This record gives sequence, C-alpha cells and structure tokens, in this order.
Amino acid sequence: MIGRAARARHETPRSRRRASTKVRALLAGGLVLGVGASTTLAAWNDSEHLGGTVTAGHFTLEGSTDGSSYSTSTTDSPHAVSFSAADALIPGAQSYAFFSVRTAAGSAGGELQVQGDDGNVGALPDALTYAVRTVSGTACDAASFSSGTEVVTRGTAVSADAQTAQSVEADSGSAVNYCLELTLSAEAPNEVQGESATPVWHVVGTTSGG
Repeated sequence: MIGRAARARHETPRSRRRASTKVRALLAGGLVLGVGASTTLAAWNDSEHLGGTVTAGHFTLEGSTDGSSYSTSTTDSPHAVSFSAADALIPGAQSYAFFSVRTAAGSAGGELQVQGDDGNVGALPDALTYAVRTVSGTACDAASFSSGTEVVTRGTAVSADAQTAQSVEADSGSAVNYCLELTLSAEAPNEVQGESATPVWHVVGTTSGG
C-alpha cells in the first residue's frame, strides 16, 4: 500500500495544476452565486399615495303651520297648529288643523312618518281620536280632508303612530302637506266637559339610502 508520503512523491506538476484549476473554478462559482444574491436584495422600489377629503351631509326637517313660513322645532317647543272649533268640541264632532313638512336647504331627502306622543294621556286625550291625510294645498277642512290621501285612519288613539310613510325631496324640493282631523268620541264621559288638553304629534324623518 502506498502511504501519503508515497502519494505526494508521485504527484506531478501537471496534476498539481489540475487541482489548482478546480479550486479556482469553485471559488469563481461561489463568487458568481454571491453576486446573484446581492442583486436580489438590492432591488429598488417606490410608491405612489392618494387621499381625499370627504364631508358628511345632513338630514334636517322644517315644519310650517301655514305652508309658507318654515322653521325647525323641538319637543319642548313644538309648532302650535290651529284646530278649527277646538274650543267647542262636543261628542262626535271633528276639528281640523294643517301642518306641512319639508327638508331644509342642502338637506338629503327621506321618508316621513306621523307619530303620536306617549304623553297624550288623561281623561280628555283618552276621549280623542285622530286621523291624518295628505292634501295638495294648504286648505284643511272637512272637504279637503275627504279628498286627501290617507296617512292615519280615523279612530286612531292620539298616542298611536301612522302605519305609512311619505317621501320628502332633498334640498327643500317639495313639502308634504298634512291635514289632521281630531274627533271627540261620541262616548266621551261627562268629566271631560270644560277640560283642556294639548296633544302633541311628531313627524319623524329618516334619510333615504343612496
């Protein structure tokens, strides 16, 4: 068996050159791989950005008792409608009042619903019923009520809500004119004679989705 020393003695200059060439080739390959990895890590990038300002709109209602002058109101300070013959109601008699609702300038459009008030209780309010119809003009009496479109059916308790809704246009585009009929029940008890009450209703609006 030839040992290391013997193998070393048998190496020729030519074989040593071949080995050296292989080493240089491996090193060169390593350098090439290293350059490729460095190029991947150094990839450039850039970004563009965008944004904008948005502003929420509003939904605001205004009411009127004459169809001409409109303003906003609150529960504590409602619009005071004028009922015809309201100071002389007798059992079975009707009284009428006009009320109009529209959106304010710049407001979105939506849907309206007439609602009673839970505070409408007592001997006289309990003996009252109401009905509502939409009318084309500002007149609100037995004749215009009869030709109007039903919103609240006759015989409805003053604390109850309407079952239908009315569309109202945006930006004061149109008004919904209501004619409200108030009736003192034919079975009203004696104790309501001479009594006064101030029933309150709400026209609740909901903005329409886009």
